[in-house]
Amino acid sequence: MSGQTLIEALSLSPGPDGLMARLDADFSNAPQALDPTKGAPFGGLMAALAGSAARIGLGLETPLRTLTVQYLAAARFEPVTFRPTLLRGGRNVAYAAVEAGQDDRRALQALATFGRDVDGPRLDLLPPPPGAPVDFERLPMDPTFGPWFTRHIDHRFPDGPKLFGRNAGGPVELGCWMRCADGAPLDEARLLFLLDGLYPTYWTGLPGPPAISASVDLRADLIGELTPATSPDGWAWFHFTSRDVGGGWAVEDGTAQAPDGRPVALVRQRRRIMPTRG
Repeated sequence: MSGQTLIEALSLSPGPDGLMARLDADFSNAPQALDPTKGAPFGGLMAALAGSAARIGLGLETPLRTLTVQYLAAARFEPVTFRPTLLRGGRNVAYAAVEAGQDDRRALQALATFGRDVDGPRLDLLPPPPGAPVDFERLPMDPTFGPWFTRHIDHRFPDGPKLFGRNAGGPVELGCWMRCADGAPLDEARLLFLLDGLYPTYWTGLPGPPAISASVDLRADLIGELTPATSPDGWAWFHFTSRDVGGGWAVEDGTAQAPDGRPVALVRQRRRIMPTRG
């Protein structure tokens, strides 16, 4: 293991055909009980890199509003190139597309919308988070199913992790305080990283062993501009709900709030559940 840091994993540098990142097995989605190279780079990391590639590569300064990602194929643990394209630019709103791949293998495509805030009506629609993250114990993921990338995330569950089937017969939902383990202030890249930073919520409604799935589509809507003052210690409160599980698919929604309760993101993710081998 190389011990790649989160800052290194989120870094992009100019390449011959776009912006390049180094994908390291330290951010594998394989369980820690397995060789990390048996998995693929974590989807939240790929989403964070796609959003940053659009911003950096196109010189966009307005806040990221929406990022929609399609995971076309599992990337390999080696350098990857992100190619951003400006679809339409404007003073208040800009639209971009991003492709990522290795050699001739396309791993990801994404659409991003950037836009500035203007004066307008406001409604506070989410209940306040429970307590504060310091009120709850840090709980590392069980290495039998917890992926390698979760070592870079601090998880704190006010009501416990609810694995496996603890939500059976009731709402299939899960709340968790999360921050990146480096404790840096919350920013766009770290928020995108964390929006995919927890196991599938449907695991709380089904008995073990866990039904493994792969992310197919992820849409994140970021709310308002993130500054170092939004969450200086990097914390956000996440609440996820399973909307549909069946036919080999799962759809889950989530919300993210700053420690003061202000909403910072919404997310919807479609997962493809892997067939169970008899």
